[in-house]
Amino acid sequence: MSQSKPIILYINQGNGAVNQTNFGSMLSFSTAHGFNTIFFQMYREGSLLFSSDQLSTFVAQAHAEGLQIFFSLYFTNSSQPVPSSIYPLGEDGISLDMSTLPLSAQTTIYSTVKDGFQTGRVAITTTDFTLPLTPDLLVLETYGAGEQSYIHPGVIGSVGVFATTSESDYQSQVQYALQNGDGVMVFDYAGLMKSGY
Repeated sequence: MSQSKPIILYINQGNGAVNQTNFGSMLSFSTAHGFNTIFFQMYREGSLLFSSDQLSTFVAQAHAEGLQIFFSLYFTNSSQPVPSSIYPLGEDGISLDMSTLPLSAQTTIYSTVKDGFQTGRVAITTTDFTLPLTPDLLVLETYGAGEQSYIHPGVIGSVGVFATTSESDYQSQVQYALQNGDGVMVFDYAGLMKSGY
């Protein structure tokens, strides 16, 4: 597996909480399964789920395991503020999850983060395969066989565990995204744990 491309595990707190008690076991799972990057959802629908101290500790733990960590911000409403308090906590990047918002709101949020967060990369995960924004990492949520045709150089494809039929199907979708795009994101940790892949 190419280590130069991001192999991302998405941690969705809505499907299964990851916090101080099980963060370490999630990291061990990630390294054992070939992931090199974590998209850790720590902001949902306008609320920060952890304190700055907790987030700094998570960053240190991820880095100690040789993993990159992006803080994932899940927006569901244009009025939800960007939590700029997370900028100096040492994370490798910030991932914006805001597909349900109108493009104007997405553009504003992206510009705010891009201007304010100078120490890492900005990613966008989107279900809009024609999104005109150009973040450092553009992750298309290509769940399901029919959407793999959207994976090409310049974008990172996604594999949804819920949209796989078997472990071999899962592995072939991961390999397809890695070979044809700039990396792969797997959604999500809770689903992988449940599936036993």
